[in-house]
Amino acid sequence: MSQNNNVLESRTVQKVTTRIIPFLFILYIVAFLDRSNLSYAALEMNKELGLTAEVFGLVAGIFFIGYAFLEIPSNIILYRTGARKWIARIMLTWGFVVILTAWVQSATHLYILRFLLGVAEAGFFPGVILYLTFWFRAKERARAIALFMTSVAVSNIVGAPVSTWIMDNIQWFGLSGWRWMFILEGIPAIILGVITWFYLTDRPEQAKWLTEDEKRWLNTELKKENEEKLSVKQSSTREVLKDSRVWLLTFVYLFYLLGAYGLTFWTPTIIKSISASYTNTQVGLLAMIPAIIGLIAMIWWARQSDRTGERWIHTAVTLIVSAGGLIGSGLAYNPIVSILMLAVAFAGAYSFFGPFWSLPSLFLTESSAAVGIALVNSIGALGGFFGPVLVGLLETDTALFVLSASFFVSLIPLFAIRKKMLIHDNGAKVQLENINKAN
Repeated sequence: MSQNNNVLESRTVQKVTTRIIPFLFILYIVAFLDRSNLSYAALEMNKELGLTAEVFGLVAGIFFIGYAFLEIPSNIILYRTGARKWIARIMLTWGFVVILTAWVQSATHLYILRFLLGVAEAGFFPGVILYLTFWFRAKERARAIALFMTSVAVSNIVGAPVSTWIMDNIQWFGLSGWRWMFILEGIPAIILGVITWFYLTDRPEQAKWLTEDEKRWLNTELKKENEEKLSVKQSSTREVLKDSRVWLLTFVYLFYLLGAYGLTFWTPTIIKSISASYTNTQVGLLAMIPAIIGLIAMIWWARQSDRTGERWIHTAVTLIVSAGGLIGSGLAYNPIVSILMLAVAFAGAYSFFGPFWSLPSLFLTESSAAVGIALVNSIGALGGFFGPVLVGLLETDTALFVLSASFFVSLIPLFAIRKKMLIHDNGAKVQLENINKAN
């Protein structure tokens, strides 16, 4: 019987992974590219529109203001209406906003459209993280999240050469290459939004692609995990908002994203500063190197985290590696060494996602996770505002050191919540033992 259960478990997990992760992977490639392709546009756009480094930093960061304010309501709507409809809506609206960006004529236009892009895309990432909790148990979640998050690295690997190639080679109807880049890279979001409506399945019980035995097994396993957390404490939305552990996670993510997005939006400019003779296409090809190394590190590190079941140290190590890579790049005088140290920073930054996004599910139930995950991502997203703005205000080398410091600062709330979790876990253990004795 046990052997049959093992076969059922393996088959079901494999089916769910194969059905869901590749599709979400494709969606986030497009999402992240449409969010970050501004960094490649800057190679030509800043000069054409007369944007200073400070203005561009604000343009890049303002996306996260609208994004942050609407994430919690967006995740609540997704929880109530289902991922299929809500993610489709998100993709359609952000695709149209990206295409409209091709016709901007001033910094003001960019401010408005980047803010609206953040509003349109708000809820996609935390919605997907929540959606994965409907399908994967805690022990498979870090790998599932990491497989999904590899799309960030792939987006840079694919997006860097494609975006810069479009800029260098397509100027149809008198429009600049960077304008065509927004048009051509906004269209896939609209197409995939329509496909999402028909492809995604909201819950396991609705999955026609699972057998009845597989549905029953998966629902039982997920329900059992949720009930174990509920048996200790069922958190209302108000209680989640008062939970210090959730707020500590938001500060970890806030300072992480400050460093990560400062790095992401300015990498093409940093590479271009190494040699002014680089063409846009050459910059794009060089930008692939950190992304490829980051992708390999990300998958390997998530597997290590899942294999050991350890999340805290695995998260902390990625922050230290990211900071070290940025410091090394800032100190390097050799262009090759500088790019390789950027690759180290990307390896740490990408590897962060798998173990970190497994942390909320250690103490949040399914319903409270909708609010908790959105809160962490929304407040944390403000780091995406401050990172690009800071880099725009500072010299490149100084900015790299400031970004590295933000990764180190992330460690403080990370270990503070670890201490709280140890105290909470010990208390919960005693509480469960008392419940068992009473029964």
